[in-house]
Amino acid sequence: MRILLSPDAAGAGEIAAAIIASSVGDRPAPVLGVATGSSPQPLYRALADRVQAGLDLSRAAAFALDEYVGLPVDHPESYHAVIAREVTGPLGLDSARVHVPEGAAADPAAAAARYEAAIAGAGGVDLQILGIGANGHIGFNEPGSAVDSRTRVVDLAPRTVADNSRFFDGDARLVPTRALTQGIGTILDAREIVLIAWGESKADAVARAVEGPQTAELPASFLQRHGRVTLVLDAAAASRLSPASLPVEAAR
Repeated sequence: MRILLSPDAAGAGEIAAAIIASSVGDRPAPVLGVATGSSPQPLYRALADRVQAGLDLSRAAAFALDEYVGLPVDHPESYHAVIAREVTGPLGLDSARVHVPEGAAADPAAAAARYEAAIAGAGGVDLQILGIGANGHIGFNEPGSAVDSRTRVVDLAPRTVADNSRFFDGDARLVPTRALTQGIGTILDAREIVLIAWGESKADAVARAVEGPQTAELPASFLQRHGRVTLVLDAAAASRLSPASLPVEAAR
């Protein structure tokens, strides 16, 4: 894994945005994988600034990582709504090319299969944006997820429900307990991965993902299997990495 550091979250967002602009800017129709949650927000703000300055993503397609099961698409915290608000509009994407799992479908398992097929039909993801949960999840692949898992319905861990309650007026009872998520195998199929993490609450998961064994108990550790992964971290998120894992200039 390549690790890049910034003193703060805003700087990490700038670094990650530069990587994405460089990677997909020359592609005629890039396919992006987009994450939700707090982690990628600085990245999306920085990328929106680049779009305002001339970066053209209008022909890009985008596939969201996940969606809550049973939450109406017009709910402000559905990922349909979040992606439209934080990604599609600010990045100038064509909404017809932006895809989010059908968490409100009558048959979520069938919707998961359709979504997996849609990603394959688009030729796969060129660059996948990831955050990381405090319990090491990527997407909604909670601890115990298999490395070869594909898009499917999952039960959310109590830690995830509690963490996500901040988006639901602090009330964990309002947070859906099931979701549709791309699997770890689906994520690892992306040709390039950029993970952004900031804050002390992510430091332990980051350190274990980079330096620990590959284990289903920390799904992000399976990113070690991928040949093109960049972690963009602020100082707090990187605080538990050993000097051997840090860029040379940061380890001095």
